[in-house]
Amino acid sequence: MKLKKGLAFAAALMMVVSMAACGETGGTSSAPQSAAKSTASSAATSGATSSSAASASVQGLKQPIAEQPILLTSVGQSADVEMVKTLFKKINIDPTTDHLATADSIGNAKTLVLAIGGSSKGLGAAGIDADQELARVAKLVDAAKDKGLTIIAMHTGGQTRRGELSDKFIKPAFEKADYAIVVADGDKDGLMKGLAASESIPMNTVDKITDVPDILKAAFK
Repeated sequence: MKLKKGLAFAAALMMVVSMAACGETGGTSSAPQSAAKSTASSAATSGATSSSAASASVQGLKQPIAEQPILLTSVGQSADVEMVKTLFKKINIDPTTDHLATADSIGNAKTLVLAIGGSSKGLGAAGIDADQELARVAKLVDAAKDKGLTIIAMHTGGQTRRGELSDKFIKPAFEKADYAIVVADGDKDGLMKGLAASESIPMNTVDKITDVPDILKAAFK
């Protein structure tokens, strides 16, 4: 029975991954005003972070850090937010999910979870560009900090959720996070490891997305 449930969960995740990859990429953007900005700056930041990642010291989470209720939002408007929601449901946690959450959405939440991954298709559907998304997330994170919420940054999309567009959202999400969970294939260049080290936040890296639920469960009191 456990094997059947495990296979069913893996199949469901594969379906979500397939949906996220089909018609979406984190590498380019057709959203207005977003794709052409800060290319040189992003490349320089990524290169500097990658070069220091090899010597960066990052530890995994040692004890639970978060509590329910949870507000889950996208950072970049990719389908990865739905993937993260599925991972939570695997451990019988049902976060309030708002793709375009603002400070007014926080309510009684004690934890803010950021599902990081840019999608030109998702941004277009939301009627916003990358800069507007970054501004929304910055205000939300600042409000969450002011209210004492724990902030968890999650990058679960792997290598397909990397590139110029998605990378715009990684640094802002990590800068004020209290903890990060990353699927290893998405951090081959060490960008997120370097950011976690520079911000002195714990980060757990998993080989497969199916390993995330156990890590998530351990993060909650």
